[in-house]
Amino acid sequence: MKNNFAGAEEKSNMMKLSTRNSISASLRIIQTSRFFSYVADEERVYASNSIIHPTAIVHPNALLGQGISIGPFCTVSSSAKLGNGCKLYPGSHVFGNTELGDGCTLMTGAVVGDDCPGCTVIGSNNTIGYHAVIGVKCQDLKYKPEDECFLEVGHNNDIREHTSIHRSSKSTDRTVIGDGNLIMGACHIAHDCKIGNNNIFANNTLLAGHVEAEDYVHTAGATVVHQFCHLGSFSFLGGGSVVSQDVPKYMMVAGDRAELRGLNLVGLARRGFSIEEIRSLKTAYRKIFMCADTTAVSFEERLAQVEQHEGLIHIPVVRAMLQSIRDSFAENRRGICKYRSWSGS
Repeated sequence: MKNNFAGAEEKSNMMKLSTRNSISASLRIIQTSRFFSYVADEERVYASNSIIHPTAIVHPNALLGQGISIGPFCTVSSSAKLGNGCKLYPGSHVFGNTELGDGCTLMTGAVVGDDCPGCTVIGSNNTIGYHAVIGVKCQDLKYKPEDECFLEVGHNNDIREHTSIHRSSKSTDRTVIGDGNLIMGACHIAHDCKIGNNNIFANNTLLAGHVEAEDYVHTAGATVVHQFCHLGSFSFLGGGSVVSQDVPKYMMVAGDRAELRGLNLVGLARRGFSIEEIRSLKTAYRKIFMCADTTAVSFEERLAQVEQHEGLIHIPVVRAMLQSIRDSFAENRRGICKYRSWSGS
């Protein structure tokens, strides 16, 4: 009897010790790591260097790369593909047919993808900010739920908090974001927009459907751009501008409605344009938009004079600016923003 009692007491002590060790181990995990490894079932084994929180819902059919971190309360859909080194912070979600390239980061509350037909493809090394919503269906009333819609995002973009970027409005088109863009907080890029590379969109910049922005476009805060407008490379849009027509390359606009305010001289100098190039652009701009008597010679005639000017037409940047202006008057284009003292023709 005595031995039986001793054995029972020893077994009880061992159970208590095991429980304490288990609790201590759990506390150490919580204290030393934000996430810890989790294997959902026997058929699904994650790489040893990937860490998935047990409260995350990761569909067994999702394709996951190496070195992934998925935090608490995240969701990864059955059709999702996550590249190597992706990080999903707590409460971020990847829905629908969505692909994240290597090294992407989703901050808390970020939502990427949608369950509607089509897909969202995100390149490598992109950061999706807090509560940003990327790759969901558009707000165009012409969109049909059964139609496929698409969003393609390039590499090395910084998309900040509360930004929304929508998929295309039809299966024959797509919304496209290039590489190296900084899209600041609370911006909106609507369906079918085409955004180039290395642009900076300041807070609350709103681009309506089908807007095209080339490269190195810079918008100040609270800028609004009408649908189907084109923003030329190296242009600058002043804060609070309401842009309802095209902005040619290298130019600066401001106001409601936005008007041409000259060349983006600061931006051109920062981007390495030579003194000769800037001087030539200034000469061409003055001849087109700052003529002493704009009623004596029509806009078309002034433009043609610059196109035939021997000292200017051989300068590549001048030719690019002239072509940008010409393109804005092509069929189905909106023309360029007006110059305040230009009467037009």
